[in-house]
Amino acid sequence: MDSQSIVSILMILATFGLYIGISVYNRAKATSDFYVASRGVPPFWNGMAIGGDWMSAASFIGMAGTLLVLGYDGLAYIMGWTGGYLFLTFLLAPQLRKYGRYTVPEFIGDRFGSNTARLIAAIATIIISFVYIIGQLSGSGVVIGRILEIPSMYGTMIGVVVIAIYATLGGMKGITWTQVAQYIILIIAYIIPIVFMSLQVTSNPLPWLTYGNIVNELGALDRELGFSEYFAPFAESDKAQFIALMFTLMVGTAALPHVIVRFYTVTTMKAARWSGAWALLFIGFLYLSAPAYAAFSRFILMTRVAGQPIDQLPAWTTTWVNTNLLKVADENGDGILQWKEIVISNDIVVMATPEIANLGMFVIGLVAAGAMAAALSTAGGLLITISSSFAHDIYYRLMNPQASDKKRLAAGRWAIVLATIVAGVVALDPPGVITQIVAWAFALAGGTFFPVLLLGVWWKRTNKQGAIAGMLVGLFVTITYIFFAKNGMTLFGIKDTGAGLIGVPINFIVTYVVSKMTAAPPQHLQDEVIDLRYPEQMSYKDGQVWLDDGSAK
Repeated sequence: MDSQSIVSILMILATFGLYIGISVYNRAKATSDFYVASRGVPPFWNGMAIGGDWMSAASFIGMAGTLLVLGYDGLAYIMGWTGGYLFLTFLLAPQLRKYGRYTVPEFIGDRFGSNTARLIAAIATIIISFVYIIGQLSGSGVVIGRILEIPSMYGTMIGVVVIAIYATLGGMKGITWTQVAQYIILIIAYIIPIVFMSLQVTSNPLPWLTYGNIVNELGALDRELGFSEYFAPFAESDKAQFIALMFTLMVGTAALPHVIVRFYTVTTMKAARWSGAWALLFIGFLYLSAPAYAAFSRFILMTRVAGQPIDQLPAWTTTWVNTNLLKVADENGDGILQWKEIVISNDIVVMATPEIANLGMFVIGLVAAGAMAAALSTAGGLLITISSSFAHDIYYRLMNPQASDKKRLAAGRWAIVLATIVAGVVALDPPGVITQIVAWAFALAGGTFFPVLLLGVWWKRTNKQGAIAGMLVGLFVTITYIFFAKNGMTLFGIKDTGAGLIGVPINFIVTYVVSKMTAAPPQHLQDEVIDLRYPEQMSYKDGQVWLDDGSAK
């Protein structure tokens, strides 16, 4: 093992120790600690925890790689993921916080007065979170596999063990503060390399101001090689797919159960709104940096690796070839590696770039630690969501309402262990690249939950029959479309990653039509919906708005 691998391992082990230490110190002792951190997290820190929860392996590892490969067309990921937070912050998060439940299935079950709706929502939550966590475990495999110079599937196994330990110990209370630490580590690890790359290429340490010139130079290189220009719109996809992907990520963001539950951990509706505002700021740091990362990485690859003799390639290429995520072959037999002869996986760009740019072992180790922080932070939130859906919504609310706190916590922890093992097995041979797998999770979340949550909050006439029909049809249609589109059978050119544009409208129509064709919900449920629109100092009851002091407004 070389000195670089040793440095990376030591940095990752140090961060592992930090995360587990935080989880032990903030260990959940009651169900409110385990599920919603006792609703006591300040908005600033909750916003940072949301940023950590959000910055998954797809964002940290896959985003820049996707932009490197797709160019302009990859911007749908950035626009969709950030735009969805506006939907969530303004249309759903404050209202869901005022309703005061632990989970999305619990909100749906109580809002519509239906245990059937609760069960469907809990099962859908587990499916969505399970798909999402496969991407995170796959990401951890990429990182650990590179450091230990082993196939990524073995790295995935190691990641499974670490995630299971600290998520099981801390619950939401521990996860919140580990996610704060993970965000700080990952954002530093993400920004430092592009600052150094910008200095190398442009002599300016502000990549956000300089990468535009590099994009223009990439366009010139592409023209010289006869390729479509890097920044040419819809070169790698058509407009329908771009819009479908952006829409899917927006509605998926607003409906992801593991993101929504983070807004349950604050004290008030106002704090929920501020959490969303802080989260957008923290998320923006990385998303504004990803295009710069992609541009500089592509430029260095095209100018320093492509065009070199095949037997004189940099040492880093051999290491990555061993992971099966990089392929280089002298296909035309001229002894020179051409740009088109490099096949680089989206998932290794961020990890490989510090080596490509020769930034030194400390930066390489820092990026490895940041990538693990990204994968672990999201995986932790997803595991808590899976755990709460089973232990709280299915076991406690449906199977054993008399269960003690001790039994509920035990059920939640066992659910984490089992979910991690099963997801880890699937992630050993992932069904797609990280960003693709994550896009499926967003499509499923949007297709199943977004219409039901939006109508459930803003249309009091929505009833349990409509919600049940909408969720079932939306989930079925979205899964079916992903399957067929992945195998080449698409509508209007919309690929599997844009399946939300198919599932969400159908869910809306079904929920609305079935709700109108069946009886209106009981009056007290309609009053609860109207009550959600007022600040916490006010409540709606008996057709009138009441203040906290008991007087009518």
